[in-house]
Amino acid sequence: MCGIVGYIGFREAYPIIIKGLHRLEYRGYDSAGIALFDKGLKVYKKAGKVSDLENFVKDIKLHGTIGMGHTRWATHGAPSDRNSHPHSSGNRKLTIIHNGIIENYGVIKETLIEKGHIFKSDTDTEVLIHLIEDIQNETGMELREAVRVALTKVIGAYAIVIMSDDEPDLLIAARKGSPMVIGVGKGEYFIASDATPIVEYTKNVVYLNDNEVAYLTRESLLIKTIDNKVHTPYIQKLDLKLEMLEKGGYEHFMLKEIYEQPRSIRDCMRGRIYPQQGKVQLGGIKEYTEKLKNIDRIIIVACGTSWHAGLVGEYLIEEYARVPVEVEYASEFRYRNPIITEKDLVIAISQSGETADTMAAIELAKEKGATIFGICNVVGASIPRTTHAGVYTHAGPEIGVASTKAFTAQVTVLTLMAFYIAQQRGTITQSKLVEHLTELNSIPQLVERALLSNDHIKEIAWKFKDCPNCLFLGRGSSFPVALEGALKLKEISYIHAEGYPAAEMKHGPIALIDDDMPVVFIATKDSSYEKVISNIQEVKARKGHVIAIVTEGDTEVKNMADFVIEIPETDEAFVPLLATIPLQLLAYHIAVMRGCNVDQPRNLAKSVTVE
Repeated sequence: MCGIVGYIGFREAYPIIIKGLHRLEYRGYDSAGIALFDKGLKVYKKAGKVSDLENFVKDIKLHGTIGMGHTRWATHGAPSDRNSHPHSSGNRKLTIIHNGIIENYGVIKETLIEKGHIFKSDTDTEVLIHLIEDIQNETGMELREAVRVALTKVIGAYAIVIMSDDEPDLLIAARKGSPMVIGVGKGEYFIASDATPIVEYTKNVVYLNDNEVAYLTRESLLIKTIDNKVHTPYIQKLDLKLEMLEKGGYEHFMLKEIYEQPRSIRDCMRGRIYPQQGKVQLGGIKEYTEKLKNIDRIIIVACGTSWHAGLVGEYLIEEYARVPVEVEYASEFRYRNPIITEKDLVIAISQSGETADTMAAIELAKEKGATIFGICNVVGASIPRTTHAGVYTHAGPEIGVASTKAFTAQVTVLTLMAFYIAQQRGTITQSKLVEHLTELNSIPQLVERALLSNDHIKEIAWKFKDCPNCLFLGRGSSFPVALEGALKLKEISYIHAEGYPAAEMKHGPIALIDDDMPVVFIATKDSSYEKVISNIQEVKARKGHVIAIVTEGDTEVKNMADFVIEIPETDEAFVPLLATIPLQLLAYHIAVMRGCNVDQPRNLAKSVTVE
């Protein structure tokens, strides 16, 4: 959530910052602002888009080689100019940008008001910069020390950058529970919420750890803990190309990322499966092989689309590895005192690797002695650094807020994990493993074929673009696909949509069926095929409109449904990877036809880094 960009060096800061804010728009936001040092601190901010901020300052001559920018997603205080970041201290000598939530800001604010501080916004962020000012006033501390002391007094999550009118050659950055990366150049440094604003300037980065404060000048980077211990920074190389952050001729990032799935699934499997040998190799969890042979239970924790991927994983792991699996909403997990033992394996799934609820679930499971694996797309993110082991998805940057290629990459990793655990526990024969891995290896090509239905799906989308509601139904591992299809539609088109197990339709949702209700069925030829046909007949008997995802060549469903979308035939285990594709395209085209902002849906953020 929110976006941070900072720069100190020899270049003009404004172009770098404004371009960086555009790169971070995918994270979700409602206002934007910048601070520059040009013969004093200058702050400009505006509710709305980054383009609104650009228009606001277009006639102002902006100079300065040190500055910072922010895109805000409202938590405390409604979206407005005055609640936009940066926020300044009472004496106007300090300014701050902040991602996260200061949970005890109310108590601190009351104390500061009693001391005479006057606040101009409704935000928790302004309280923090006033606290730093107050510490300086009362103790005479220099800014570096005052920031460190202030951070020992706040409770919550933060990624902050601070500038001072008295120290024009200094940026101070700190993090706890909210991501921050520092780009290392020659005579210059960059700060950002993630690497996307940095990659065109440097490949060398430092990922700031929790409870660390960074002091940046043009010549130096010093990192200390809030306990005042010096920490030697570990510089990593970015494996990120600038072209990955561009649309590449597509109208939207979401469409580009849908079409990238043959590549992203292939990259996810590369070097990990050996079909002819009937072997899965996952180096990231290899050292836990013996543990996997003796686990009693697997608990998958995730949010949103990642939770749906976890549900698919549940079917696959139980089917092939014969281990009981529970899939939990990370946002609820830690609030119900879950029973976790040392013989449990917890798998945490997050595209960004920064999801606050998932991080909290990991910490709880760790305290109870469980082994934690992570599934993540972003190298160097918090979850890979917090978990005991894990597997990267290698999907590449996903800019569209509504997740597409990240979902299929997560499902692919969970599929590999299911077979890997089965291999270690001896619950699958070698011949079966060869058969399944051979079929899995062909999935990227089958996804390419599924994408050929795009024009047909666009025609169907036109028929239903104005519908107020939609149901998505599936059985077995296609039920999570139905959930994901419904989520995609509601996220980007704002149409109310729900996913259900097809058999559950008779237990309530069937009351909604009439001639205005489109119902999307995943009706591929698998073990539940005949049951799904019965469900389709029940909908047709009540005049519902049926859109069916079917196996190529199917004629039985075609004769019943109003519209069919064919996907290539594959093993039942891999149907989710194919059936998801037309649902993503259907949601995309409907949203575009409704004039919605597909890449940046209202009220949503790409990475939910606050509770």
